[in-house]
Parts: sequence; structure tokens; C-alpha cells
Amino acid sequence: MRLFHSPASPFVRMVMVALHETGLIDQVEIVTVSGTATEPGTMPLSQNPAGKIPTLERPDGPALYDSRVISRYIDHLAGARLYPSPPSLWEALTLEATGHAMTEAAVLMVYEARCRPPEQRSEAWVEAQWGKVNRGLDALEARWISHLAGPVGAPQIAIGCALGYLDLRHDDRGWRSGRPSLARWEASFAERPSMQATRPPAA
Repeated sequence: MRLFHSPASPFVRMVMVALHETGLIDQVEIVTVSGTATEPGTMPLSQNPAGKIPTLERPDGPALYDSRVISRYIDHLAGARLYPSPPSLWEALTLEATGHAMTEAAVLMVYEARCRPPEQRSEAWVEAQWGKVNRGLDALEARWISHLAGPVGAPQIAIGCALGYLDLRHDDRGWRSGRPSLARWEASFAERPSMQATRPPAA
């Protein structure tokens, strides 16, 4: 298998952490690419019509894309129980979706600064994206800590990578303030070998 990869992408990191957690990392060739929505560069356009990463080429079918789809495929290959059975599955998928929504909003904030000319940037739009992140953080603190403390699976991976991305790109926002339980959980989860092995570059 080949995984189209960028070390700073939080969505790629979710897949990489899942590969480490399931013991499948050695079965995947990492192909480093770069590009943006306006300048696709070396992104996998022929494998993924959206030209996004992560994208996973596999020997027995078309390429898979979207980190949640790839995570389900990894779980299937490894039989690793990254996802529980119903009825717990619905909470797990919702928690995973919360992590993805926060991450997408945080990435869009970065794109606004990097991809738009200064005269076209909207501070109100940036703050609206941060509102999504902030509400997600509040929800995690208020009602999801007990779920996060359960067995490590795709939902915990999604949240851990989302919080890691906030530290990487939006550290000035101080997401830990007023969220002591979430901050303690993140500090512990960040020490897992899979998270340490996939830490993004600081730049």
C-alpha cells in the first residue's frame, strides 16, 4: 500500500497514528506530497479527484480517501477494534466527527492566511471557524471526557490529532484555558508512542 502524506497534515496524522496503533505501519510506503487548493503541486490528483491527502493506494481496489474511510479500512485489515460495535458505535462516530470538524475549521483558518491575498481575507470568517473549534472544545470538556478515557480507538485518535494541530498552528488561542479535564487527557494521550512517532514539524 502507498499513503500520500504530508507531515504537517492533521488528517494524515490520524491515519499514521492508526497505522502505528494497529501495527500496520511497516506495510505502507509513505509518499510525501505538497500543494494547496489553488496550487495542487504534487498532490494525488489521479488517485483522488479532490486532490486531497490522506489518500491510500491499495493493491486490491481503487484508492481510498478521507481519513475516516482509511481508518475504517485499517481497522478492517488489522481486526483491531478501533471502532466499537453498536450501540456504542454511534457515540464513537460522533466523537470522531467532532474531532474532524474541529480540525477542518482549524485548517481553514490557516488557509485563509496562507492562500488568500491580504485584501481578500476576512477576520469575521476566521473567527467563525474558531467558533466551531471553541464549541467543540467545550463539548469535549463538558460531556465527552468519559468516552475519551475509554479504550483507544479512532475517536481518541481524531481528538488527539485535532488538539495537536491546535498546538501547532493556533497555540496563541490557548485552548486549554478553562478545560482542565481535556488538558489532562491530551497530555497523557500525547505521550503514546504512536503520537510521539507522528509529531509534525514545528515549522
